Amino acid sequence: MTVEDLRVPGAVPRGRNTTPEPGAPREESRVAAAAAELVASLTAEPWGQVSVSVYETGRLVSLAPWLTGHAERVRFLLAAQRPDGGWGAPGGYALVPTLAAVEALAAELGRVPGASGTPFADEAAVGGAVRRGLAALRRWAGAEPGAGRGGDPRVPYDLRELPDMPAVELIVPDLLARLNGHLAALEEGEPLPPPRGMNGGKLALVRTGLAAGAAVPQKMLHALEVAAEAASKAPGVVPTPLREGRAAAIGASPAAGAAWLGGPGEDSPVRHYLEAVVDRYAGPVPCAAPVTVFERGWTLSWLRRAGVPVAVPEELTAGLAAAIGPGGVAAGPGLPPDADTTSVGLYTLALLRAPREPDALWAYETETHFCTWQGEEGASPTVNAHVLDAFGEYLRLAGTGGRNARYAAATGKLSAWLRGRQLPDGSWLDRWHVSPYYATACCALALGEYGGAESADAVRGATRWLLDTQREDGSWGRWTGTAEETAYALQTLLLTPAALPATEEAPAEATTEAPTGATAGAAEEAVEQERRAAAVERGHRRLLTMVTGFGEPLDRPALWHDKDLYYPAAIVRAAVLGALHLARRHRP
Repeated sequence: MTVEDLRVPGAVPRGRNTTPEPGAPREESRVAAAAAELVASLTAEPWGQVSVSVYETGRLVSLAPWLTGHAERVRFLLAAQRPDGGWGAPGGYALVPTLAAVEALAAELGRVPGASGTPFADEAAVGGAVRRGLAALRRWAGAEPGAGRGGDPRVPYDLRELPDMPAVELIVPDLLARLNGHLAALEEGEPLPPPRGMNGGKLALVRTGLAAGAAVPQKMLHALEVAAEAASKAPGVVPTPLREGRAAAIGASPAAGAAWLGGPGEDSPVRHYLEAVVDRYAGPVPCAAPVTVFERGWTLSWLRRAGVPVAVPEELTAGLAAAIGPGGVAAGPGLPPDADTTSVGLYTLALLRAPREPDALWAYETETHFCTWQGEEGASPTVNAHVLDAFGEYLRLAGTGGRNARYAAATGKLSAWLRGRQLPDGSWLDRWHVSPYYATACCALALGEYGGAESADAVRGATRWLLDTQREDGSWGRWTGTAEETAYALQTLLLTPAALPATEEAPAEATTEAPTGATAGAAEEAVEQERRAAAVERGHRRLLTMVTGFGEPLDRPALWHDKDLYYPAAIVRAAVLGALHLARRHRP
């Protein structure tokens, strides 16, 4: 059987019922309608539906005040400031967006009327925001008299405790140097110190290489703005044309594009890209755009895995297939191909019954696991879970014989590596998302479906952790209960095998004794099933109060990692709709 033989137009994955029952209740009809609208939006908004970023917007305020929408970007920064003076999420996640916002607003204060870019009219508002932001930074750094280590204990200003965000070791020294330069000009106090354990050595090497015309690693382009003047028209950087129009991007990043452009300049493809982004988002900008393949892969896979009844246009399926080349596919133009976007795309194609042999993923194999991209520092459990999904679903359709034996062997290797990364409490953590509920969902679902009997204990540990960490109101969440994290928990509870591993049967004469062996196992399984059912019922009820009637979360906290945290609206909504569909189908 060939891959072409497996293409069944309109078919759905085996074991995933996507046909509504006769007389399906109103909630299920709403989910189906919402899913259809969501899938249509993937075509209507091909650049993606992700939240704007304080960090990226701040860099445009600082680097490109001449760009359309400058006043809107300043207003966005002012409105996003927290009561404590910072920006962004709790803890160390606040450092980068706060540095970016304060640096940008301080640059705005120092602009001369009539110079490049018109200074924001409300100087008092900008100045007040800068002073409050500086006070927060000094508090966190322990630089405020009497503040002590870290000042605010929720925000550790220490390299070892900062989140593992892309290019953080380059971004923070660059922003600190820029901000300290503004402080001297504005006479706003002593320079801010760097986080403990961080220095600018790596940043200096990057700038030196760029200035000398050295080739730039593709993954570096996403944060090219850290290179300062060396980024401007750097000979080692080539813009990546977008498929439509005259635009070209630098590392899929507005800030990187502004740094490379260096000023308003001529009528260039990179300027067209910047203008297109700020027009789509009405001023403020996201960290990455467009993210077409990334968004479509994750959105369609969450819907299909949960069995949500939705038709996927051939245009989406064909576009996803065409995007994946021999070396995989990148999340955005100018970024390097990566195993995460590639594996989710391949898995989605398999769920859509348009499978492709996942041989592009071999380029990311290491001795122990699969890397996100070549030269990755660290490793990602969710990336490896997604590779396991891609291999496992392909093998389900194509079989394990012949040349596919290599994929079968790799599923065992991936499963063992994922089991080894599980934390003692049963959860997983990952470098691409704030929440352990996302990482645990990715890993437990992959292991439960493709990890074999050896993974049963790991999956059971994950579900028990979910049962133990459900909040009193029925939700789940790292900082507070969210619709997104509650959806991940529900999908994990409803899509992973419920039965415990088989145990050795007790002898017949022992049935009158204390429960042992199979008897104890059955009793334990019954208790866990009852806990699961109760948790799902409570979680479902709570999730319904956290979303609109069509599955749109009422609150949208940014939980996904880029240079700043972001919220991928279409992907999260797909996870929520999947959870609502599954929970409704499993109600007694």
